[in-house]
Amino acid sequence: MPDTKSAAPSNTSESSALAFTPIHELAERLRNGTLSASALIECYLERIHRNDKKLHAFIEVYADEARAAAHVADAAFKARQYRGPLQGIPIALKDLLEIEGRRTTAGSMFWHDRVSRVTSTAVEKLTAAGMIPLGKTHLVEFAFGSWGTNRTMGTPWNPWDLDVQRAPAGSSSGSGVAVGAALAPAAIGSDTGGSVRAPASLCGIVGLKTTIGRVSNYGVLMLSDTLDTLGPMTRDVEDAALLFMAMHGPDYRDAQTYAHPPSDVLSGLKSGIAGLRLAVLADEELGEIDSEVTHEFTAALDVLRGLGARIDTLKLPVSFDSMAVIVGKIIAAEGYALHREWIDRTDLPFDADVADRIRWAKNMSAADYVKIMGERKNLRQAIDVLLRDFDGLLLPTSPLPAPPLTAIDQGKAPMSRLTRPINLLDLCAVAIPCGYSAGGLPISMQIAARGYQEARVLRIAWAYENATEWHTRRPAGL
Repeated sequence: MPDTKSAAPSNTSESSALAFTPIHELAERLRNGTLSASALIECYLERIHRNDKKLHAFIEVYADEARAAAHVADAAFKARQYRGPLQGIPIALKDLLEIEGRRTTAGSMFWHDRVSRVTSTAVEKLTAAGMIPLGKTHLVEFAFGSWGTNRTMGTPWNPWDLDVQRAPAGSSSGSGVAVGAALAPAAIGSDTGGSVRAPASLCGIVGLKTTIGRVSNYGVLMLSDTLDTLGPMTRDVEDAALLFMAMHGPDYRDAQTYAHPPSDVLSGLKSGIAGLRLAVLADEELGEIDSEVTHEFTAALDVLRGLGARIDTLKLPVSFDSMAVIVGKIIAAEGYALHREWIDRTDLPFDADVADRIRWAKNMSAADYVKIMGERKNLRQAIDVLLRDFDGLLLPTSPLPAPPLTAIDQGKAPMSRLTRPINLLDLCAVAIPCGYSAGGLPISMQIAARGYQEARVLRIAWAYENATEWHTRRPAGL
């Protein structure tokens, strides 16, 4: 990692307060001249320099380029050339987003020196909005894993316990840690079965899983053509809405993005939730959930009721666990199709846990795959009919707070068993902090809705967030 030491503010408490400030507040300070983009970049580069040796969020930091871009942004502000609320704001990028001339590894030592020939549409759109890439973040190899571990390139350290290394969740592990520890004000992750929402959950931040086709996948190292989506990871809901507005929309290089017109998620964001009808699942439907997660989620439901929402129980035609299993099979099958030329080799430095998950699909027949995809189609149609009576579906994001790495059993049900069905059904969802364990670990609520209803899930999330204080907490020691 390049040296990022700089002449950032010497007052650590002031620097920390600035680093944890949400984007929409930073944007106002940049625009009115009480903060410069250069000072903001130095703040984050100093925090990366000071903390990332332990946290291991970044695979590469673009310090010199970020400083140069900040100088350009400052000149634009001085000339009153305003490009929007993301101008001059730093961002971290999951290392499966291509940037021409830069390394893009997808978390694999096998691709350690792979150099991109194109730039992803998402990066193009964010930089066109004025954002400044700070660097690329670590992830689970090939983005296939929900605990966040990476045996070959290293596992990011969950910032909520600096003494015991705990799961950051995955696969967008480095992005979650970077935002959770305020090494960046926002990051981009990808979500195939929960890879934005699970790290957001365990790292105490907001993560938006977008509907397939909302954000272009051009220039992304894919895992599953059927399920992959990109989404923002931020300090609060309004910031997620700002990034969504910049990222989504049609792209001629990704035909899926023409399925629906762009959506304005900002105009109704703060309009409240009085009169909305929300669904929850029966306890037995969710399976085994940690008691502290259950307690905080139940309390969150009471907050939403207090804001005027009606909450009723929804009965699904199949269990959540069975849908999560289907997603795992789709990911394995499509991941094997993408990586079959090298994943079976034993002379290459693959993470054994990831390789085993992908190799599982080696013997899946074409008939089996077609059958699975048929099951998915039928479930999407059946559950879409049920969800038409509701404005949203509420459930915990993760079944337990972040466990120590030493307690993880890669062979057991994944951390993403409550997030995967959302991908299977082509829904959108946002993960938002809703409490903390007795040990100070974040607990998260997932708000889902039918596809292309990002405006609604963000509206519900904003109402809850602004009725509570969970999103304002910071990890101790950072």
